[in-house]
Amino acid sequence: MFFEVAKTTLLIISALFPIVNPVGGSPVFLLLTQEYPREARRLLARRVAMNSFILLIVSFVVGTHILSFFGISLPVVQVGGGLIVVSTGWAMLTRSDQGDRGQILQPVSTDDIMNKAFYPLTLPITVGPGSISIAITLGANEPRHLGANLLALLAAALGSALIGVMIYLCYGYADRLAAVVGPSGMNVILRLSSFLLLCIGVQILWNGLGTLIKSLKI
Repeated sequence: MFFEVAKTTLLIISALFPIVNPVGGSPVFLLLTQEYPREARRLLARRVAMNSFILLIVSFVVGTHILSFFGISLPVVQVGGGLIVVSTGWAMLTRSDQGDRGQILQPVSTDDIMNKAFYPLTLPITVGPGSISIAITLGANEPRHLGANLLALLAAALGSALIGVMIYLCYGYADRLAAVVGPSGMNVILRLSSFLLLCIGVQILWNGLGTLIKSLKI
């Protein structure tokens, strides 16, 4: 039981970390909060981390039910989601810069700090459509009998919580992280995570294709 939960948790973290990318997003967060005192920045980082946790766990748990409502089959979700993961991992692995994460937004003021915590700092800067799609795909890839489903929910909660902790650490201490890690260190982290993401996408894609191929033989 512990091994299955740990394996699923690591799978969720490996798939979501390169897309959520708190390390790459920390310079953007630092830019948007550069006029804040350190305490206000960490308070905002904590709220963004909590919002991100809620978005990810809801996508993991409820996403498949929404798809069922619209009549989309599980193998099709696996194939489509696997293609998204593969294409995203490949794009991140082969890109030469930070990509679209460096969009410049108007700085937020201390008066509406909590109003800006969800949009745009949580959605779409931290947890965007790509992260939500991957969370839904991972949830759809889990078994549906009761015991395994409970373990999957536990692993999803742990994985999403750990992602939230990483977001808080990277955002709340963005000034220190930028000085310690440096551009080269960030690039190494992102390349390794992108390769893991690519492999995970191939596996999810293969699971869906295998089920569809078997259905053709019936």
